[in-house]
Amino acid sequence: MASINPHIHFNGNTEEAFLFYQTVFGGEFSKLVRYKEMSIEGYQFPEKEENKIMHIALPIGKSSVLMGSDVPDILGQVSENENRSKITISAESKEEAEHLFNGLSAGGSVEMPLENSSWCTLFGAFRDKYGIEWMIDFTEKP
Repeated sequence: MASINPHIHFNGNTEEAFLFYQTVFGGEFSKLVRYKEMSIEGYQFPEKEENKIMHIALPIGKSSVLMGSDVPDILGQVSENENRSKITISAESKEEAEHLFNGLSAGGSVEMPLENSSWCTLFGAFRDKYGIEWMIDFTEKP
């Protein structure tokens, strides 16, 4: 079965965002590549971008990976207020759903509090402090 692994673009604060995500999800980064480690024939990244993140990967759970990168200045800025696709996390327990919701929404804006819904036991939606939109759900097994 194929897996879905979201990749998020940032305007220079990927490392800060992923260190925050790591405090919520735990684990270690499986990849962290900076632009200064890239070799592109005929192109030199500006010195101010050398330490920006070209690729970072944070394994989550048994088979998911959250990935991200800083957009180099040459490609313009990411609109952090655009209607991005939401990242949905299906928790394995009520406690995990609460932990993820409370941790990731800290400093952000809650769109829908984590509460009972007609389609699952718990559901909540929010934009984190980096502008990324998340949905957390949990369905109790019969």
